[in-house]
Amino acid sequence: MILNHIWGLYAHPLEEWKTIDQRHESFRFALTHILLIALLPCAAAYYASAELGWSIGARDPIYLTQDSAVMMAVAMYLGMIVAVFALAYLIHWMAKTFGATPTYTQSLELAAYTATPAIMSGVAALYPELWFVTMAFLAGVAYSVYLLYTGVPILMHIPEERGFIYASSVVTAGLIMMVVLMVVSAMLWTNGLGPSYTYR
Repeated sequence: MILNHIWGLYAHPLEEWKTIDQRHESFRFALTHILLIALLPCAAAYYASAELGWSIGARDPIYLTQDSAVMMAVAMYLGMIVAVFALAYLIHWMAKTFGATPTYTQSLELAAYTATPAIMSGVAALYPELWFVTMAFLAGVAYSVYLLYTGVPILMHIPEERGFIYASSVVTAGLIMMVVLMVVSAMLWTNGLGPSYTYR
């Protein structure tokens, strides 16, 4: 059950990783997990940007038009799914270097469950203050990194020392991927693909 895994990863991550490793659900299960979890922050971001308005400092709240809010939510949803699949590919691609032989489904499981806290931190958009969302996102990323470090040795069946180096390599590659995504987003934003604002 997807919700059981989510609760377990927060309440007792080491035991939950062992449970995930013992069960090794199908590709469809891992895909369903990420498709459902990614909906939550996108729905929150849509509602916040179209209905609540974003507060940046002491300025009046900024609202997006309905069309722009939908467009940004869909782009956010697709971006998160692509990012998780890219992370799974990196995990799978680097595995042989560290003596692991996972299937792509196992790599996707690790990527999907590791990314869950970072993705779910997007629900913080329901309180659309930039400082609050930033702090929630940083906390989510920090916990995702912790899950990666604890999950790699268990799911990849390698010693903890090698798992630490493996996880560090994945984190480094993931950070580079995030920077590239931010640069591409900024380029699209400044070249006319940014959102439209409305005032209330």
